[in-house]
Amino acid sequence: MNNTPEQLALQHIQTVCQGHAEALSDALQDMQLRALSVNDYSHLSKADRRLLDQFAYRYTRLQDDMGARLMPAVLKALGEDIAPISAIDRFTRLEQLGWLPSADNWLTLRQVRNQFAHDYPDSPVERFERLQAATQAARQLLTVMAQFQQKIAEI
Repeated sequence: MNNTPEQLALQHIQTVCQGHAEALSDALQDMQLRALSVNDYSHLSKADRRLLDQFAYRYTRLQDDMGARLMPAVLKALGEDIAPISAIDRFTRLEQLGWLPSADNWLTLRQVRNQFAHDYPDSPVERFERLQAATQAARQLLTVMAQFQQKIAEI
């Protein structure tokens, strides 16, 4: 990668996102080892709450930083003018360029994350179901990040 300002900015945010991705992957592995059940979810231990907080934080940070910083940096490094376009148009453009599998799926991943991180249903069953959906979405997010890593290496 050359040392243009756009490429240096891309390298920096790529490093930040990779740190979030590694921490999210660790949290997912720990959650799999812990194997929380619906019953566990109704009476979480301090360690379990910390694990779920770490998962939610890293999922949120990775998705936010990818959408608000990494994706625009990629487009700039590719010579795209992103100033006049909205976030959804950036996602669509990345899909057109083969960087993002689906702009609509990206928005769905964000919706799942928001439901998990910001909505607190009373039912432990419903909270557990949201955790399961968020876990699947986080795995998809890590796959997208890995694809970005590969394509960034090709620039």
